[in-house]
Amino acid sequence: MEQKIQELWSAIEGQVALYGGRVLLALIALIVGWWVVNKISALVDRSLHKGMPDETLVKFLSSAFEISIKVLLVISVASIVGIETTSFIAVIGAAGLAVGLALQGSLSNFAGGVMVLIFRPIQVGEYIEAVGYEGVVQDIGIFVTTLLTLDERTIIIPNGPLANGSIVNYSRHETRAVEVSIGISYSDDIKASKEAMERVLANDPRVLQEKGNVVAVTELGESSVDFLVRAFVKNADYWGFFFDARALLKEAVESAGATIPFPQRDVHMITQEKSENK
Repeated sequence: MEQKIQELWSAIEGQVALYGGRVLLALIALIVGWWVVNKISALVDRSLHKGMPDETLVKFLSSAFEISIKVLLVISVASIVGIETTSFIAVIGAAGLAVGLALQGSLSNFAGGVMVLIFRPIQVGEYIEAVGYEGVVQDIGIFVTTLLTLDERTIIIPNGPLANGSIVNYSRHETRAVEVSIGISYSDDIKASKEAMERVLANDPRVLQEKGNVVAVTELGESSVDFLVRAFVKNADYWGFFFDARALLKEAVESAGATIPFPQRDVHMITQEKSENK
């Protein structure tokens, strides 16, 4: 019995002599490496905050960098101890591939979110139209973007289709054009009607006079002479003038003696008498 204990103790001493130095070196490497990684991650985080205005993207990139470096540190420490890391890396790669295949849609949305946050085609507070929806941008996340419509519905749009589709940004510039089509009868005075509509634009304080507003005949329709009225206003005044414009223009052309016709057709009835021979 005493001999077996002696043999076991000798075996333990041999293993300690063989791996003790490696384990100690690995622990030192892990502690020092962990401290260095935290310092580097903090430096990267500060650099990202200086270079990127979006807090969501900064947090995500900083966390992804820190986790990746710490995983590499653990693998390096394991190799110092003598653990075979080749199969471990292969397992991680296979698991990553499986997760990637399972999350194709989510990864596409993630990539789209990164593109939106980096290139900034839209920003929070802007009014946009994209993938068949329009509204004010409430939030731009990593995976989805949230819109609030004018009737206060919340629209959640995945970032993949958003980044890969067309985006109409109505708020990127300070001004926007209101376009209204209005028609008068063929018998009305075109010049007087045009001058009346131009006075509406000239007298409305919301209309920016230096932007080159337009009142012009665009079409000779079936029942009317059609005008296009284009007036530039500030974004804040767009909807107010948009809803007022038609009523103001209608009153103006009617005060000038013109009328706004409704669609009508002349129907000619042709009668034919038939005689039947019995």
